[in-house]
Amino acid sequence: MIVLGFLVIGALIGGSKARRRGGNRLDIAQYAAVYAIAFALLGMILTIAIDRSLS
Repeated sequence: MIVLGFLVIGALIGGSKARRRGGNRLDIAQYAAVYAIAFALLGMILTIAIDRSLS
């Protein structure tokens, strides 16, 4: 669940950042995708760290 939450948050942050910079629809989609992937990766690392620390 942490990964999915981070993915959504990353997509929202990326999309809003591209919109603030005046990007078109494709720019917004690209920023949203890149930020979603980066935040999902961060969430995956966080999930693994939490799982390892609790075991």
